[in-house]
Amino acid sequence: MSSSSRGPGAGARRRRTRCRRCRACVRTECGDCHFCRDMKKFGGPGRMKQSCLLRQCTAPVLPHTAVCLLCGEAGKEDTVEGEEEKFGLSLMECTICNEIVHPGCLKMGKAEGVINAEIPNCWECPRCTQEGRTSKKPKPPLASAEGPAVPSPSPQREKLERFKRMCQLLERVPDTSSSSSDSDSDSDSSGTSLSEEEAPGEARNGRRPARGSSGEKENRGGRRAVRPGSGGPLLSWPLGPAPPPRPPQLERHVVRPPPRSPEPDTLPLAAGSDHPLPRAAWLRVFQHLGPRELCICMRVCRTWSRWCYDKRLWPRMDLSRRKSLTPPMLSGVVRRQPRALDLSWTGVSKKQLMWLLNRLQGLQELVLSGCSWLSVSALGSAPLPALRLLDLRWIEDVKDSQLRELLLPPPDTKPGQTESRGRLQGVAELRLAGLELTDASLRLLLRHAPQLSALDLSHCAHVGDPSVHLLTAPTSPLRETLVHLNLAGCHRLTDHCLPLFRRCPRLRRLDLRSCRQLSPEACARLAAAGPPGPFRCPEEKLLLKDS
Repeated sequence: MSSSSRGPGAGARRRRTRCRRCRACVRTECGDCHFCRDMKKFGGPGRMKQSCLLRQCTAPVLPHTAVCLLCGEAGKEDTVEGEEEKFGLSLMECTICNEIVHPGCLKMGKAEGVINAEIPNCWECPRCTQEGRTSKKPKPPLASAEGPAVPSPSPQREKLERFKRMCQLLERVPDTSSSSSDSDSDSDSSGTSLSEEEAPGEARNGRRPARGSSGEKENRGGRRAVRPGSGGPLLSWPLGPAPPPRPPQLERHVVRPPPRSPEPDTLPLAAGSDHPLPRAAWLRVFQHLGPRELCICMRVCRTWSRWCYDKRLWPRMDLSRRKSLTPPMLSGVVRRQPRALDLSWTGVSKKQLMWLLNRLQGLQELVLSGCSWLSVSALGSAPLPALRLLDLRWIEDVKDSQLRELLLPPPDTKPGQTESRGRLQGVAELRLAGLELTDASLRLLLRHAPQLSALDLSHCAHVGDPSVHLLTAPTSPLRETLVHLNLAGCHRLTDHCLPLFRRCPRLRRLDLRSCRQLSPEACARLAAAGPPGPFRCPEEKLLLKDS
């Protein structure tokens, strides 16, 4: 099967991105190399657009837009635990044919491919190994006089070795500058010995070397320059004192990105004139259409396509029950900037969710019910300043330690900050149905989510009378703010907890259905008394109050 028949992306090499974890990625710019001197923040013109020489990533990774050539899905190694399963669901790029595939999609064993241990997600695929393919630029093996031929290193290995040699060169330069006085004092004697060693060669050749030749060039200081590739040590000549580093120059003006081209206010027609309806009138018409109709309108013309990306037309996007989310789907969500996003019962990964949340700063409602905790744990590192509703119902494998990680404030708070603000400080509605929520997690919830008006704790097996006492205690902030409370299916609740609900004056809805140890008579007495006024019971153990 040829590479041209495998798909449009076969053989196209993807540009890798930084790993953001290696030693080179986490360090700062040196400010001395020619790439740093070209940067605008160091006073340069900013034409090269290259990173510092010391910040060249040694383990670049595939971009987040990379998908499998066979199934069209992204890497999903975060959704499993075993090493074999992670390898089967991770994306691997072949160094020979440059194809990016899941090893599980090839239906071949792990031992049939040659894995590159130096670069992540890189291997020689089993198909190229079986067909006997080699790299695009094969080099002859190095012959040895005492043993068999040594195979040539890979291009990635050569690049890594060149980078290490360059780092060693830059690290040795400051050390030699401190001993410059010693080298200057010995320069005359070293120059004399060099001239004596070269004299027999000159006499044997019968001629003097030409002035300005590449092998005999002299520096301004009278020292001979040795080429690094001549087989000697990396820095074998004496160096003069290093020049002082240039101070960073501040920019004289603020550099801003160019503004986006404004959207047209009118719709151009084929005859050359404009449609009489302006853009605002068209948007009012588009607001009465559903998502499917809007996608059809986007195919009409370029002007309608730009207008239909208006975030007022996409207040809510529903991607629930999707087996996998592709990169074009994620990019479409970010372009529309919805206020409510439903990702319930989807196979979204932690990397995809973190990428989405960092680009949806105006998100107000987020539904993640039915997802795995490996994906939901992305909430612990994503800022959500405008979030008002969070749905975490029926998430698998959630313990107290994981809920603590979600509720506690981020550890990287600024020094001297007196108030630690949690991630759920502004959330007004929280749904935690079906989780293993204990009283310890409930105390953290009362402390770090004080503005809750609606709380769903239905079918939580550990919620009982002590939990209701914590919710309605005099020190609880939810005592004055709670309006809707759902405790359906909590089998540890008894009739002794019902009088505690009278402490919540703003309570309008109380759901106690499917609670086995609660009697209908006790619920009827609570409905008749009520906090400030009586409740009505449209169903058994469901208490409602008209606002």
